[in-house]
Amino acid sequence: SFIGEESVAAGEGSILTDNPTWIIDPIDGTTNFVHRFPFVAVSIGFVVKKKMEFGIVYSCVEDKMYTARKGKGAFCNGQKLQVSGQEDITKSLLVTELGSNRDPEAIKIILSNMERLLSIPIHG
Repeated sequence: SFIGEESVAAGEGSILTDNPTWIIDPIDGTTNFVHRFPFVAVSIGFVVKKKMEFGIVYSCVEDKMYTARKGKGAFCNGQKLQVSGQEDITKSLLVTELGSNRDPEAIKIILSNMERLLSIPIHG
């Protein structure tokens, strides 16, 4: 099976089944792309029985290829990635996105989540 983000965004229906399925977003960061903000990527995932098996993200502007496979780790341009090991949240950096949904109920949820996150004594 095949699920394309752009076609789903255009209103086409999509159902994730147990069949092996490619999930592709050819312009991940469409809003960034439209506004010429250079953080866009091509994102591809492969799912079997509704479980992610591997994913590939190509950051076009940075010329970086991120890959990950279930149980095999994650890599950037072939170099293994690993978490920082930082366990003290006050020394951590929090990164988030507000998304593009402007439905009033969604905004309430997003802002509530942001309020909870911002109350954590994070480094930045």
